[in-house]
Amino acid sequence: MAGEDRGSIIGKIRLHQFLSKCGYFSSKEEVKQAIWSGDITVNGKITKHIAFEFNPSTRIVMYRGIELKLPETNIYFLLNKPVGCICSRLNSHERELEKKSVYELFRSDVSASVYESLVTVGRLDEDTTGLLLVTSDGHLVNRITKPENKVNKSYKVDCYDLLSESQLVSLREGVEVVVNDHGSTETYRALPAIVELEHDHCAIVTISEGKKRQIRRMFTSIGNEVKHLHRLSTEGMILSDYNLNPGEYCTITLEDIERVIFAS
Repeated sequence: MAGEDRGSIIGKIRLHQFLSKCGYFSSKEEVKQAIWSGDITVNGKITKHIAFEFNPSTRIVMYRGIELKLPETNIYFLLNKPVGCICSRLNSHERELEKKSVYELFRSDVSASVYESLVTVGRLDEDTTGLLLVTSDGHLVNRITKPENKVNKSYKVDCYDLLSESQLVSLREGVEVVVNDHGSTETYRALPAIVELEHDHCAIVTISEGKKRQIRRMFTSIGNEVKHLHRLSTEGMILSDYNLNPGEYCTITLEDIERVIFAS
């Protein structure tokens, strides 16, 4: 699968995403200008709609007579995510705030086209550390992150307050989580978690869901607060097996991922 054309793997893609990932343009603004100026054709037709969706394995995209393609070989990295990095590309506001992105860690070691095609497999928030897969394989991202596939992730959770037995029981039974985001409120019940107490202030928690800031919100729901959160593993892929310091990463193969994450 690693050698397949990316278009056949990810199916339909928006035009601006395709152009950003193909490695020809140096910025998102350059991508937009190329589209709006009428320099982009899809199967011979000028396309000025940024969000136009198409399958790159069945359509030919041209820019001023040059055919553009996605990188043909997928790449897979395992990163020990350091604290203080976000799992998204930096926008202008974040640059002004001097935020750091996990993607910047890879910039000097991969080509421009590969760099633009990289995505994280799920996200860890800025203050969370640990195991993070980074890849150009969108199909793999979907396989791991779709809730129905029930891929387990384990976290070491250090708390400010003592963890009581009743709190552990609540996590194991599934807690109600309230999300207040941009003025709207959403409530959901988290699935039962596997919880092992390390010591009075620390637990190892395993979940198969991956909602935004879920672990932190689960602990808030039981009346405790997370001091530090570290992802230890994804299924059988255990970060400590790879001897990576924070900020370090290694290349892995799809075969390794299949063996340790998806082997039944």
